[in-house]
Amino acid sequence: MWPSRNRTETVTCLACGDQVTRSLAREYDKHGDRWDRNDKEFEHVCKSCHDDLCHYPRDELEEVLVESEAGKTSREAFLSRYLETVEERYGTLEEES
Repeated sequence: MWPSRNRTETVTCLACGDQVTRSLAREYDKHGDRWDRNDKEFEHVCKSCHDDLCHYPRDELEEVLVESEAGKTSREAFLSRYLETVEERYGTLEEES
């Protein structure tokens, strides 16, 4: 793949806010489909924050976050809605011993 001519040299990590060289960052696609590049602008995560991410499949996660109003309500309201939505869809959360 040829490098794009319009790429900036530095990007901002969406997790920690640090400015990093693009070559030291990982592309992040909130829709989970980083291979379909048509009409997309990617966000970036620095390598350190990328290593801290959970790399398990996240099917339906964005949908649940939007439905729970992530970033639009207080933390307490969001967490309450998130837990309620998850329990409605997948059943109650149980800790494994």
